[in-house]
Amino acid sequence: MAGAAEYDVIVVGAGSTGENVAGQAVAGGLSAVVVEAERVGGDCSYWACMPSKALLRSGSAARAARRAPGLEVQGPAVADVLAHRDQIVSHYDDTSQVQWLDSVGIDLVRGHGRLTGEREVTVTTADGGTQVLRARHAVALCTGSAALVPPLPGLAESEPWTSHDATSAREVPGRLLVVGGGVVACEMAQAWNDLGAEVTVVARSELLSSMEDVAGRLVREALTEYGVDVRTGVDVSEVRSGPDGIQVHLGDGSVVATDKVLVATGRRPRTDDLGLETVGLESGSWLDTDDTLRVVGADGPLPWLYAVGDLNHRALLTHQGKYQARAAGDVIVARATGATVQEERWGAHAATADSVAVPQVVFTDPEVASVGLTSAAAAREGIEVRLVDYDLASLAGSMVHAQGYKGWARLVVDPRRQVLLGATFVGQDVAELLQSATIAVVGEVPLHRLWHAVPAYPTLSEVWLRLLEGLGRDTALA
Repeated sequence: MAGAAEYDVIVVGAGSTGENVAGQAVAGGLSAVVVEAERVGGDCSYWACMPSKALLRSGSAARAARRAPGLEVQGPAVADVLAHRDQIVSHYDDTSQVQWLDSVGIDLVRGHGRLTGEREVTVTTADGGTQVLRARHAVALCTGSAALVPPLPGLAESEPWTSHDATSAREVPGRLLVVGGGVVACEMAQAWNDLGAEVTVVARSELLSSMEDVAGRLVREALTEYGVDVRTGVDVSEVRSGPDGIQVHLGDGSVVATDKVLVATGRRPRTDDLGLETVGLESGSWLDTDDTLRVVGADGPLPWLYAVGDLNHRALLTHQGKYQARAAGDVIVARATGATVQEERWGAHAATADSVAVPQVVFTDPEVASVGLTSAAAAREGIEVRLVDYDLASLAGSMVHAQGYKGWARLVVDPRRQVLLGATFVGQDVAELLQSATIAVVGEVPLHRLWHAVPAYPTLSEVWLRLLEGLGRDTALA
């Protein structure tokens, strides 16, 4: 098309996923442009992973210090915590992210990008102008997901927070009601309770219901101990706003008064205005992909269109988006240059881990760290497993680490193949145990070989030895 700018690869969305797709493409010798309507760096940098962990850190550190004998520690200073959050998000300035794009040779077009045909993206800029971009090889959609706000009566009128608002708020609400029981709900309940809000959590199911049951129970017990009012097994039926605050009516007939409502009930794909209909796809839907992240339409994979990160609904986590981005960027280069495509299971261009080895940490106190299959997930897939549990508080390392340590660990084992399928750890500072479990799952390390991975004493890693002892060294695991 006359007047259109041509690149080998067009990436729509300059969050961490889009940055990595473009970065891999450029590293492989292709030209790339990213299109972004908001800030380069996306949700993770400004409204999700980074600011939420900044808000959580001081409260968790203060409790950890109190569990060490001989230390007297006050609670977090709100102004200092919020200032630290602002520093972590670069005061919502994406200059350094843009500089990185420039340094590696990636062009940036500011505006809203929309598919307008095969390998074509039209960008509407802030001043209402348009710019047409054409890709020689691939378009990668990396627009992520947004908070799902349910159509509850009166909810919109209460001007609820989403995760964006909860991580960027300038003041602590006196009372905060959190709707939901997942990761965002638990982390933000913890953070704002630590900062002085009176927090209530209302969840339809138990907390962290996609994880092992014990994890949700221990997090609930801890939140309750810290002063959070946790109510599970109940729905919100109506929200009423008035001059004296907000009244949240629950399905059990009770009413909770609050100053702010945070909705953390799930995510929706940001695909409602991407022009998907111009290439035979459904706007507003999650996008199906193959393991090389090509979008799959009614007639099979589209050879030029990729969906990477949250919007393909494979694993809605920043680190998995980056993992997918490396595979997608590399396979785009391979297909463009005629190199061999390694799309077999665990191949260089296949995002195999999305289905069998997704690591995740919930940064509450206690932390929850998990990878691979849970016991419930194994049962749903019809996989016969053996479970082994251990009380982390019984470790010498945990006794030294913190007074009154509370924790728990579980391995999900395939007794036929004698390999690890999943692991969950709950407790103070267990996030650092997760990578060893992830390596064991991805590498399918035989259990008899794990006995030779000796944990240092006295550390939390000694739990590996105790779990293996629970399985038994010299007897069949079946």
